[in-house]
Amino acid sequence: MQDFQGLLERLTDGGLEFVVIGGYAAMTHGSSLVTRDLDVCAVLTNENVEKIRRIFADWNPRHRMTPQRLSFLTHPTAGVPVQNLYLQTDHGVIDILSHVLGLGDFARLAEKAEKLVVDGRTYRFISLEDLITAKEAVGREKDLLAVKELRAIAAKRAHPPR
Repeated sequence: MQDFQGLLERLTDGGLEFVVIGGYAAMTHGSSLVTRDLDVCAVLTNENVEKIRRIFADWNPRHRMTPQRLSFLTHPTAGVPVQNLYLQTDHGVIDILSHVLGLGDFARLAEKAEKLVVDGRTYRFISLEDLITAKEAVGREKDLLAVKELRAIAAKRAHPPR
């Protein structure tokens, strides 16, 4: 079971700067599509990787894209550069990306991010416009379906009913 709120709270309380992207961001913007993971964009410096290890240490973080499901607490070793993290924890799946296809890095996303409240807490989410661009750039069938719905949401926001 996914604990999106718990994952978000952990990241925030642990001091990691991030922008929520992907399916959860789409849902928060009003999409009816369902997601099974939390995707965020952050700067993955050595310091931030160690911060993420501390944040999730007691949630058994494992690399979900490796057959051995290696522990993130020990792999990669400290100081090894990381571009993206695809983690399974005891409370759900989280992908932490340093770059979003079609848009750029954390600084670029943070520049246009929207602050939205979820369960009483404020988080930065990828803007609706940027989310559409990112999903188009990925180009998978499920992302292109999401684009149709997200465009309809954007049109409704631009021209609200009277």
